[in-house]
Amino acid sequence: MTNIKKIVAANISALRQDKEMTQLELAEKINYSDKAVSKWERGESLPDLSVLIEIANLFGVTLDYLVSEKHEAAPAVAPMGRKIKNHGFITGMAIILVWLVAALVFMILDSIPTNIENHWLTFVYAAPVTMIVWLIFNTIWFNKHRNFLIISFLMWLTLLSIFLTLLICGYNIWLLFALGIPGQIIIIMWSRLKFKSEK
Repeated sequence: MTNIKKIVAANISALRQDKEMTQLELAEKINYSDKAVSKWERGESLPDLSVLIEIANLFGVTLDYLVSEKHEAAPAVAPMGRKIKNHGFITGMAIILVWLVAALVFMILDSIPTNIENHWLTFVYAAPVTMIVWLIFNTIWFNKHRNFLIISFLMWLTLLSIFLTLLICGYNIWLLFALGIPGQIIIIMWSRLKFKSEK
C-alpha cells in the first residue's frame, strides 16, 4: 500500500505541476481541501477511487496512468483544454440563445396588435434568465466559487426587473432594493462557509 501511495503521489504531483496548477487550485477543482491534496502528494494518504477518477478526468489521463509507476507515453493532457474550451462555447451559446429568444419575443409583441406597450421589458427579463443559465453551467463545469458572484448579479437584476415592472404599472417602490442588502449579506456569509471535504 505504501508503494501505491508513493506512485499515485508522484503522478498527481507531476500532472499538477505540468499544468502549472497550485495544490489549492487542484483542490478547488475537485472540491477538496489543499491539505488533502498535500497529503496525497506526500504519500501520507490515498484518494478514494471516485476522487482518483475525477483527477484522471481532470488531467485527461486514464486511471491506470495514475496508479502506474512507468508510463509508455506522455499523458494525454490535450483533451482537458479542449473540454474547457468546448464548455465555454456551449455556455456562451446558451446565453446567446436566451437573448435570441428575448429578441424574438420582442419582435412578435411589436409586430402584432396587442395592448402590451412596454416590449423592451423582454430584454430586462432576459438579464436574470442569463444569470440563471450561467449559474447552471458554471456549477456543472467551472469554478463553483464564482457562483456567489453570479447569484449576487441574479438577485440585483431580479430586483431591478421587478422594480421596472412595478414602475410601469405606476408604483415607484424603490425601497425594493433595500431587500438586496440583507440578501447580499447572506450571499457573502454563505460564500464564507467551508464545504470542502478533507480526507
